[in-house]
Amino acid sequence: MKKIINTEKAPKAIGPYSQAVEINGTLYISGQVPINPETGKIPDDITAQTEQVMKNIEAILNEAGYTFSDVVKSTCLLNNMENFKAMNDVYAKYYSENPPARAAYGVVKLPLGVMVEIETIAVK
Repeated sequence: MKKIINTEKAPKAIGPYSQAVEINGTLYISGQVPINPETGKIPDDITAQTEQVMKNIEAILNEAGYTFSDVVKSTCLLNNMENFKAMNDVYAKYYSENPPARAAYGVVKLPLGVMVEIETIAVK
């Protein structure tokens, strides 16, 4: 049975989608942008933006009873591939052992003018 996951510790959806959906032991987390859920603010640089995205993902994982060790796939979207190394340095801190499969894409534009968006799939 499909279960919708929502937490106040991550930003509310900015469109007609859920923060995450769990079905059959798999958690699908929608692309997270770097909105601080407490202030509604977006950091200015790629390092701080990536850190906020990862905190948002962590809040959703925790709400659903998962951890970063359950993550099997991530997709990273960057508005500028020049930011890849800085994003990767932050991302690596969260997956120091047995990192998930991943793709990273450069895109023309992201919602709200952010520099990074990351979607995540976790499995129990």
